[in-house]
Amino acid sequence: MAEQAATWLTQDAYDRLATELTYLMTVARHDIAKKIQDAREEGDLKENGGYHAAKEEQGKIEARIFRVENILASSVVGDAPVSHGVVEQGTIVTLTLNGSENEFLLGSAEIAEGTDVTVYSPDSPIGQAIMGAKIGDTVEYFAPNGRAIKVEILGVKTFVG
Repeated sequence: MAEQAATWLTQDAYDRLATELTYLMTVARHDIAKKIQDAREEGDLKENGGYHAAKEEQGKIEARIFRVENILASSVVGDAPVSHGVVEQGTIVTLTLNGSENEFLLGSAEIAEGTDVTVYSPDSPIGQAIMGAKIGDTVEYFAPNGRAIKVEILGVKTFVG
C-alpha cells in the first residue's frame, strides 16, 4: 500500500474535524446502534425497511469516521504556506483550463468548509500535474476519459480562509 501524503490543515479545520470525529464516535455511533436494535426488535429483518436504512446509515457513519481518522492522522497543521509562485497544498491557484480561467484551492475540502472556495485535491489528476509547477509553466494531465489536457499556471497566492 502506498504511503499517504500529508494533508495540510488549518488549526480551525483540524479542530472542526476532531470535534466531528468525537461526535461520530460517541453520539452518532450510539444513536445508530439504538436504531438498529429497535428495528431488530420489530421482527423479520428481511422485510424491515427501518433496519436496512439504519444499517446503511451505520455504514456511512463508519466510512466518515475512517476518513476523518485518516485525515487527522496524516495532517500537518499550520498556517497556509506563504506563496512564492510555486503550486503546493494550501495555495490558491489560477490557471487556464479548456480555454477559460479557473481559480481554486489546492488542498483538502475540509480546509475551505464554510467558504465559497472551490477545492481540488492534490491527489486528483490535475492536482498531481500542477503540484510544484511555477507561474508561467504549462503542464499536461490526463482526464478520466484518457484525454490529455494542458493547463497554464497564471497565479499562485496564499490562502487566507
